[in-house]
Amino acid sequence: MKKIILSTVACATMMLAANSDYKYEITPTVGGVYTEGNLGLDRGYANGGLSLGFNQFDSFIDQVELGFLRSTEDVNYKGTNADTGITRIFTNFIKEYSLTSDVSLYTLVGAGVEIFDNEGNGNKDGLFGNYGAGIKYKIADQFALKFDVRHLIEADHGDNNLLYNVGFAVPFGEVAKPAPVVEKKAPVVVAPVVAAAPKDSDGDGVIDELDQCPDTMKGSKVDTVGCMTLVNLNINFDTNKSDIKDSYNSRVAEFAKMMNANPKLKATIGAHTDSVGSDAYNQKLSERRAAAAVNALKALKVDASRIKAVGYGETKPVASNDTVEGRAENRRVEAVMSK
Repeated sequence: MKKIILSTVACATMMLAANSDYKYEITPTVGGVYTEGNLGLDRGYANGGLSLGFNQFDSFIDQVELGFLRSTEDVNYKGTNADTGITRIFTNFIKEYSLTSDVSLYTLVGAGVEIFDNEGNGNKDGLFGNYGAGIKYKIADQFALKFDVRHLIEADHGDNNLLYNVGFAVPFGEVAKPAPVVEKKAPVVVAPVVAAAPKDSDGDGVIDELDQCPDTMKGSKVDTVGCMTLVNLNINFDTNKSDIKDSYNSRVAEFAKMMNANPKLKATIGAHTDSVGSDAYNQKLSERRAAAAVNALKALKVDASRIKAVGYGETKPVASNDTVEGRAENRRVEAVMSK
């Protein structure tokens, strides 16, 4: 049985993850169990197992976990020559709380069934409830380390076990991306045509002859002389998250390059949320998102005195909060430009 569990863990860690926008999470685990003294079993023994998480995007619960744990060694019955193996199959509901872009805490509660290969000393197959807490550390966009402690209470006699687990989480199952936001351009100022159509090299809707701010970033809103007034940084956040995924690094770097090339420009970095959660919570979440964008720009050598973080919570949606796609568009960051 130990070889089977170790083989399962090895295979699971080799599965290919799609990206950080995922529907599922598979986590092979290793750990141990500390038993209550009156169970007639070894006080401590090793465990191994596997769990499958179903991520929830429109719910108070962040994940539903299905899994199993199995003792990796014979568990001895005290005072006898007998031993047993123990299998536990469970379902848990998990809530995650972000601390930083890489670290989060989580709590869990659920129930399951435990099965003894050899019943003895009053230990029988039956149901149990459990609750616990853990910490999750993201080591890459696709992978994370998890550590948790779970208190298991058997339904028949109220016996207790303390479980501690270390896991390697691998996400998979890509979530469909929302349709891109189409920005409206400022009215085109038409110049008299002499021999050829006037040029608009940066494509901002203002011809080169009247454009006082060349090399405008793609998709930006500009005024009548071609200077940017609003830049969508195209950063969309996961629900209840404030960390910027690596897929948005190129857009952030492009904006930082533009700011460094135009030292007279200043920007207010405004962050927004969808309507999931309370107004007060979403306000704080938007402030964390704005701070994350400002910190990313500072890391790219943009002068801190020229950028300011502002959170607007859920007060300025650009799409309907009644759909998954609309909520994804509302979890965004924009830069309002000034001189």
